[in-house]
Amino acid sequence: MEPVADWPQILSVKRGSLLKAEFDLTEGFVDPLSRIAVVAAADIFGPSWAANAGSGSGIVEPDLRVGDLVVHEDHGLGVLAAIEQIEVAGLQQDVVKLEYHGGASLLVPVEEFGRIWRYGSEPDAVALDRLDSEGWNKRRQSVAREIEKVAKRLVAMAKARSHQSAEMIKPSRADLARFAARFPYAETLDQTAAIRAVMNDLLSGKTMNRLVCGDVGFGKTEVALRACAAAAFCGKQVAIVAPTTVLARQHYETFCRRFAGFNIEVAHLSRVVRSTETRKVKDGLRSGNVAVVVGTHAVAAKGVAFTNLGLLVIDEEHRFGAKLKQSLRGLAPCLHTLTMSATPIPRTLQLAMAGVQEVTVLNTPPAKRRPVRTILAPFDAGSAKAALLREYRRGGQSFFVVPRIDDIETVFRQLGRLVPQLSVKIAHGEMKARELDEIVVRFAAGEGDILLATDIIESGLDIPQANTILVWRADRFGLAQLHQLRGRVGRGRLQGFAYLLTEPGKELAEATRSRLSALMALDRLGSGLTISQRDLDLRGAGDLFGEEQAGHIKRIGVGLYQRLLERASSIARGGPPSDTQLPDINLQAGGSFPGSYVPEAAIRLSLYSRLFRMSTHSDLNAFADELEDRFGGIPSEVATLLEVTRLRIDAAELGLSQVDVGPEAIAITFRTKPSASVWQNIKGVDEFEFRRGRLIFRPPTKTGTAQLEVLRSLIGSIRSAHAAG
Repeated sequence: MEPVADWPQILSVKRGSLLKAEFDLTEGFVDPLSRIAVVAAADIFGPSWAANAGSGSGIVEPDLRVGDLVVHEDHGLGVLAAIEQIEVAGLQQDVVKLEYHGGASLLVPVEEFGRIWRYGSEPDAVALDRLDSEGWNKRRQSVAREIEKVAKRLVAMAKARSHQSAEMIKPSRADLARFAARFPYAETLDQTAAIRAVMNDLLSGKTMNRLVCGDVGFGKTEVALRACAAAAFCGKQVAIVAPTTVLARQHYETFCRRFAGFNIEVAHLSRVVRSTETRKVKDGLRSGNVAVVVGTHAVAAKGVAFTNLGLLVIDEEHRFGAKLKQSLRGLAPCLHTLTMSATPIPRTLQLAMAGVQEVTVLNTPPAKRRPVRTILAPFDAGSAKAALLREYRRGGQSFFVVPRIDDIETVFRQLGRLVPQLSVKIAHGEMKARELDEIVVRFAAGEGDILLATDIIESGLDIPQANTILVWRADRFGLAQLHQLRGRVGRGRLQGFAYLLTEPGKELAEATRSRLSALMALDRLGSGLTISQRDLDLRGAGDLFGEEQAGHIKRIGVGLYQRLLERASSIARGGPPSDTQLPDINLQAGGSFPGSYVPEAAIRLSLYSRLFRMSTHSDLNAFADELEDRFGGIPSEVATLLEVTRLRIDAAELGLSQVDVGPEAIAITFRTKPSASVWQNIKGVDEFEFRRGRLIFRPPTKTGTAQLEVLRSLIGSIRSAHAAG
């Protein structure tokens, strides 16, 4: 298959050739003049392929990097100082150098990488632990006891909610299919999964409490639309609540378009709605004539009553206070609730991580969506002018965002000097609601070249032709705020640009620079939840049952906190401890990621860290596929490492805590001593004995490769013995 670059080159190739070219096509075509047929990938794999090709990476724990504060489960808080290589038994192995209080250091071997967790604060903000002291152990034990109490309360909350019955919502499949057919795009795989999860919740007979996390523009609104349609088609009323009048207006128009022709009345309720219309909407909700209401917090205002409210949707939930959200949830008994956010607040994120609230993540970007190119620099008049004119010349619009209303007049005059040929519109929170709403709606319709605004545009605004944003004094905005502002651009197929501008000549505080650098580093599609995790790192989830945003996480770090919380929650439910740490298998040659395969040490560290936290074969298989995609064919050292990890997963399922493989014997340690019947049922092993709490086998082999084969067979024999016993 011959690659070609453009159409003229295609025309120059002789007839009958099979060619390959990169074009932005949603479907193929035939050119009768040149008698050439063009076949697009979507023609072969189906329309959903285009929507899911190049899907965004999954949301994972932030990668470890040199200079990070980390927590080693056995040694406490230190700094990841370096990644080095040492020789072990004639083989080069990666190790991590951790530095502790007083300059003391520790070399951590590969097999312990899974015991290292990112802490997440700046090195100057906390005191490092002392090696070989009791301080860390006491602190960890103290937090573990407190986490046990938290876990019991979380489990009690989840159990109480699981007993809350709700009327099953089961709409006509034909009605839903007609409604879905109006979605002008192919659903991404994640959207399909999220819609299925929501529909299952509504059918379960239990009250739904689901959080849909998806980056800006990843299709959360469509998931909400399907849920609302299901409820409305079953005769239930639906309330959709947005944090701003502008976003509520935009949602209202979207819902009106989608429900047109279905005999479903959609109404709008916010401070921009005139009093006569507001009274009419309230009467319609009270009588049941209004099936769907879209509004702001006005939905929970005095005098608003529903006759049959079945579903509540809260968009951009991080913009609402806990008291208001509780008031909204109290609008009806046994109310199905769907919350949506690109950057959920730390408390919500932690509740979802703990399993009290179901969570669905939309990782997959829309087809052909590109990450927004993010530039951090001091303000420069020439550069700002060039950015605004470039957007204007390609037929687009720009945002210019300032932190305070007082800044608008100054910036407006400066824009008049820089780009006098461009039309500037102004929007801020002190405007009358109707005036603000009208300005933004007209800008969205193409009136004006620049929208000069405060962060009033942060939430959910969808203006596809606006693809450049300049944020003045970006250091005065929070991390999640900046991510939301950046999400206002690059929502179509054009490249989006975000300029984070700081005051010229002013040195930024270290914490501020770290916050802005985090946004620069997390510029890939789908990074919204990762930014929330970073925010969780920096601020802490706080006491889950109080108002303070500082808590146990500050003492041991978010990663280890989550592991301990998962373990405590499992025990509180009456289940086994959910240990993510797999048993150690000590082999002469346990495999590695060689530098010739993965040249960058930081990436090797990230891969080791991910690998040693895996607990299922499906995760391991997906990881192996990813390695092959990223780095090419898997060499023998990596194949051995993956096989050892596979055996560790098997060993964990059998209750093994450690396996030591030497030249003369294999020693296996169990978490709890198995019954005598297990020993009697072991088959296919000639010599074994139980000594000092360990099972000792004497296989006839001494080489590393052969030891791996023997160990695989031995674990298989133990599995069979367990099954027979």
